[in-house]
Amino acid sequence: MTQTQQQRTRTFEWDDPGVYAQAPAELTGLELLQLMVAGELPPPPIMRLLDMQDFTAEFGRVVVTMKAQEFHYNPLGTVHGGVISTLLDTGAGCAVHSTLPAGIGYTSMDLTVKYLRPVTVESGLVTCEGTVLSQGRRTALAQATLTDEAGRLVAHATSSCLLFPVG
Repeated sequence: MTQTQQQRTRTFEWDDPGVYAQAPAELTGLELLQLMVAGELPPPPIMRLLDMQDFTAEFGRVVVTMKAQEFHYNPLGTVHGGVISTLLDTGAGCAVHSTLPAGIGYTSMDLTVKYLRPVTVESGLVTCEGTVLSQGRRTALAQATLTDEAGRLVAHATSSCLLFPVG
């Protein structure tokens, strides 16, 4: 390490993710997400790992924000594409989740991401908006956009999700 480099550290805590499996089976996807937003259920560990901040949910639409930080960086000095993909997957998947009736779960079948511009700490707060484009009985199609603090589109994704009974 050179004299100009400084070691940085980061710690975080998370709650037992099993609390979601113990949630009442009669909750819809939107009700479950709204309990998380209200603080009655903890955020999932991935949100704390990446330091995602605000999260809002309505039927067919979610918004999640995250401040671009150094610990998100790749060796090129920009936010790693996997972090951006995780945000987009969260937006698209949770948008689908918000439409599900009680007793129905989902899993992502694919995620197609288009990176449009680099994200750095100078990008500030990035906002991911996920929306459902189409939904049937077995699959759903959603999209997510990621914009920087200046409102510029930095990435876009589409995701197909498989819907299935749970419980």
